[in-house]
Amino acid sequence: MSKDQGIVVFSHLRWDFVYQRPQHLLTRLAGWRRVLFIEEPWHTPGADPAWELSQPQAGVAVARLHTPLAAPGFHDEHIGTFRELLPELLAGERISEYVAWLYTPLALPLAQALAPQAVVYDCMDELSAFAHAPPALLQREDELMRWADLVFTGGPSLYRAKRDRHPSVHCFPSSVDTAHFRQARAGMAEPPDQAELPGPRLGFYGVIDERVDTALLGALASAHPEWQLVIIGPVVKIDPATLPRQPNIHYLGQRSYQELPAYLAGWDACLLPFARNEATRFISPTKTLEYMAAELPIVSTPIADVAEPYGEIVYLGDTAEAFIGACERALAASPDERAERATKMRAVLARTSWDTTAAAMRDLIEQAIAAKRPGA
Repeated sequence: MSKDQGIVVFSHLRWDFVYQRPQHLLTRLAGWRRVLFIEEPWHTPGADPAWELSQPQAGVAVARLHTPLAAPGFHDEHIGTFRELLPELLAGERISEYVAWLYTPLALPLAQALAPQAVVYDCMDELSAFAHAPPALLQREDELMRWADLVFTGGPSLYRAKRDRHPSVHCFPSSVDTAHFRQARAGMAEPPDQAELPGPRLGFYGVIDERVDTALLGALASAHPEWQLVIIGPVVKIDPATLPRQPNIHYLGQRSYQELPAYLAGWDACLLPFARNEATRFISPTKTLEYMAAELPIVSTPIADVAEPYGEIVYLGDTAEAFIGACERALAASPDERAERATKMRAVLARTSWDTTAAAMRDLIEQAIAAKRPGA
């Protein structure tokens, strides 16, 4: 790894938020090139614009711009400040050759102020379908599609939506660190906030926003008051007061990636209670394969990137009544049925890992860089 080579990432997700696709990929790619992960600005009233730097893992530097401007995200109001301070940031990190990597098209004007060796758009979500999405998203994505050398998608449904919009679109579904989540099968001690709950326990972890069917959770809790629903994750973009509040629903808040296997160890089934709306049309939940590594029964609504590839592994229910019935079947499954599904889970996991995904992405990036060299 050359000391001056890097990957400059622009992300709408903060590094210390839920540990997911960006962190998995970039920590692995950091062994090839140093990663400079640039977050959305942080509103600091009265402050002069300045970078806050941290190094959460070897080879990864996280840069957060503190600014007195209150505009949200990578808003146009921030463009001038970013363009002024980005050269200072790159010089301070001693990065002179770099790949630009974008998770949001809204950062496009910032990335275009740079001179990258290659441009990657890792499209892990259809951000324009989320609640309160800025109108500029679609226009910026069109521009990013014209500028990028490579487009990666986070699942097959997103791949189908993007493949005709760019000559080099590649489907890289979210993968899994199997060894990490397999710990749940090794009799781990349960966390205190879960250990005292009676069983059976049905759990979910992830961001709790408009993609989660909260009414479905309420119906599930009402139908089986003897079941305990363990819900782990931050509540984002929705009013916490709208969440169903029943004695057998337990909102435990955000937990670290390291803590998740211990919670899984105490569950009898795992839930993917996603709403059927525009925000979930293209999602490919990372947690699907993580649940599989724990070899627990999984119950999901029939979102495309779960139902299509894993319909023989996951129990599916498209209405509240059907979802509740699927949970009942999952908990009542015979040992033979559980063993059969576990065998299929292992076969899925054997075909993928974050290591192989990151390595395949690296190969494509190296090819894109080589193709742009003079005389190539």
